[in-house]
Amino acid sequence: MRFLVDEDLPRSIAPLIRSYGYEALDVRDLSLRGAKDQQIAAYARSQQFVLVTGDLDFADVRNYPPKDFAGLVVLRLPRNATARCIVKLLDEFLRQRSVIARLAGKLAIVEPGRVRLRS
Repeated sequence: MRFLVDEDLPRSIAPLIRSYGYEALDVRDLSLRGAKDQQIAAYARSQQFVLVTGDLDFADVRNYPPKDFAGLVVLRLPRNATARCIVKLLDEFLRQRSVIARLAGKLAIVEPGRVRLRS
C-alpha cells in the first residue's frame, strides 16, 4: 500500500507510515508544496496513493468520491493539536490492520477514539 501525506501534517508522518512497512511520500518532497487540493487529489489518484490529510475538504464525497481513490484518510483534529498528538492518532489508526486492508475506494475519518469508513 502506498500513502501520500499532505503538507498540513507533520513531517514525521511519512516515516511513521514507513515503519509499518508501507510506502509513504510527502507532497513537500514531490514539488507539490502549496498545490491546490485538486492537484494533490489528481496525483494521488493517478499514482494509486492513499491520501492522508488533515484537510476536511477531502471528506466531501461529492468533490472527492472515495471510489476514485486508493483510499482517503482524513484526520479530524482539534484546533490545538500538536505534532505529537497527530502522530499518536495516526499511529493508533495504522495499528488497525483490518481497517487498513479495507481502505481501497473508501474514506476513513479518523478522530481520537473513533474511525468511520465511508464508501
